[in-house]
Amino acid sequence: MKLATLCYLKHNGQTLMLHRIKKANDIHEGKWNGLGGKLEPGESPEQCVIREVHEESGLEISAPRYHGLLIFADFKGDDWYVWVFSADQFSGDLIDSDEGYLKWIKNEEVTSLNLWPSDQIFLPWLKTDQFFSARFQYDNEVMLGHAVTFYG
Repeated sequence: MKLATLCYLKHNGQTLMLHRIKKANDIHEGKWNGLGGKLEPGESPEQCVIREVHEESGLEISAPRYHGLLIFADFKGDDWYVWVFSADQFSGDLIDSDEGYLKWIKNEEVTSLNLWPSDQIFLPWLKTDQFFSARFQYDNEVMLGHAVTFYG
């Protein structure tokens, strides 16, 4: 089981996305993702998302907004539990990320990027005021289906 976070930074009608094309043996190679990564021992999801956004982008986020939990069952042999956040309050300057290339993408163009099929489904949920808990069933890299519950 893998525990991780994912964050979508928003600014001036754009979302900061990471094109994963730099890192060798990257499970997301060629895909566009939000920022985030695995929790370290004893770390809360909020601490993790703040740390990971800084490590991957050089930006310091404040007041990340929690949206929900995503479970990616049997994704490339592992079950991933991912806490999803967004942030529109941050400071600092973008760095040259080791993970890939950072780019501000117009919000309406994000879903036209090369994303995982599950991202196409859950990204619109970030526009609502509801929390979600969702499970995406994978067979390695192939999404087989999903179920979601909304709260609030």
